[in-house]
Formats: sequence, C-alpha cells, structure tokens
Amino acid sequence: MIELPIISELPSTTQKKSKKPDWLRVKLPIGEDYRKVRSLVDEYKLHTICQSGNCPNMGECWGAGTATFMILGNVCTRSCSFCAVKTGRPPEYDEDEPRRVAEAIFLMGVKHAVITSVNRDELRDRGAEIWHQTVVKVKELSPETTIETLIPDVKASWDALETMISAGQEVVSHNMETVQELYRKVRPQARYERSLEQISRTKAYGKRTKSGIMVGLGETKDQVYKIMDDLVAHGCDVFTIGQYLQPTKMHIEVAEFIHPDIFAIYKEEGLSRGFMYVESSPLVRSSYHAERHL
Repeated sequence: MIELPIISELPSTTQKKSKKPDWLRVKLPIGEDYRKVRSLVDEYKLHTICQSGNCPNMGECWGAGTATFMILGNVCTRSCSFCAVKTGRPPEYDEDEPRRVAEAIFLMGVKHAVITSVNRDELRDRGAEIWHQTVVKVKELSPETTIETLIPDVKASWDALETMISAGQEVVSHNMETVQELYRKVRPQARYERSLEQISRTKAYGKRTKSGIMVGLGETKDQVYKIMDDLVAHGCDVFTIGQYLQPTKMHIEVAEFIHPDIFAIYKEEGLSRGFMYVESSPLVRSSYHAERHL
C-alpha cells in the first residue's frame, strides 16, 4: 500500500468553499462539432445528462462528437441533494425513444456511446424494458459501436437489473456518488450496501463494472479509501472520482475544493488497491473519457 501524507496537513492542496479555484475553469462550448451534436439532440428530442446535469465537460465532449444520452425522460423520482436533474412525478415514458436514440448515435458516428437515465421508481420494472430496447436498437444500427450503460439504483429489483444489463452493452456503471457516511445527507433514498450488491450482481453476470464518487462534500481520506476497498471487494473494475460542484443554491454546498495533487494521490491509491482503471481529477465525471475504460 502506498504511504500517503495526511491531507489535513497539506494546506496548499485544498481550498475551503469560496470562489472556484483556477483548476476548475473550463472552456465555453463552441465549434462546428459541438453545434452538430446540439442540432441532433434537438432534432430527435433527446435528453442528455450533459445538459440536465450541468456537466462542466460538455464543451469538450460535444466538441469531440460524443454525448451521454439520458433516457426515460428528464424528471427523476429521487431527490438527491447534489443532482441538478429535475425531481418529481415523471410523465409517461416514450416507447419510441429507443429508436430515436439509436438513430442519433448512428448519425453522430460515435465509436463508444454512453447511455444513462433518471430513476423511475414508480415503474414496476424501473424502466428496464426501455433500457433493454435502447441498447438493442443501438447495436442493430451501429453494430461496431461499444456501449456503456450508467444505470440507476433498481431498489433490489434484481429481475429488472438483469433485463437492463443483458442487451449486449460492454460496460455497466452504477455510481456510489459519495462515501458511506454521507449517504443520508447526499443520497437519502439510496442504500450504500444495496448499491454495492447491485455492482456485485452485475459483475457476476459477466460485465465490466464501473462506479464513481464525488469529493469535496466533507468526506475524509480514510472514508474515500474505504469505499475503494468496498468497491474492489464487490467486483468493481473501473473507478472515477471528481470534484463536486454545487449546481444551484438549493443544492448541498461544497465543503472544500480538492487540489489536483490530491486527485493524483487518489488515482495511485485506487490502482494499488485493485481497480483496473482509475479516472481521477477535479473535472472528471462518470462518462468522461469513457471510451478509455473499455
């Protein structure tokens, strides 16, 4: 195990909440490729987590011709304190959505597609059939495209989980989002052990597994290392870690901004603990550089 300095003894590597530090600055989305993706998303009436989640990497990813598509609408049944996606009672889902997503991915010509969704706890199958059909349709139109599905918590509906992950995608991701000690504050409708079991069952099904967390919410380094160990023990292959950014004043505040040097330490520590791949830097989000995780 790597010998690490105690983060609290490194005053230059963290910044208490105030204005965003220089290392969190991003470029505005511009360019022809960005406009092309934006046009396709609008034309096919699609949702992306890039927009709904206020992702800081939207300009970079869309400029490269990639996007993370969000299916099953843009209203979530959960009310997580960190998330910018709208919450409430979702409207009826669109059964034609799988076709539209598949056509947009085909027209974009992406080599690796990422698909995610809101939580649909009010549906008996948690939206699993739409999940399954979306992956199938993408593979039919773009058989060479690899797919990562970032799936929500199925609340221990393991039949729904199997339907979601059995459509031919290469990577299945389910984010833990934060350390165990902050779940009640950050993910009040989720359960830490249940999410770990979901990852374990996904691994047992034969999929490459992936999860991610945010830091800067008030966690300690030991808590970060514990969730690393828990994920490795439950079969997680790929781990992502990025800085939490408060989307609006209604959401949980940033406790501190973590310096890139600490993210580098977390990456080395994660690899030493058994992950196959670790993506760790302030602007990392779950689908950032997702094609590398294959």
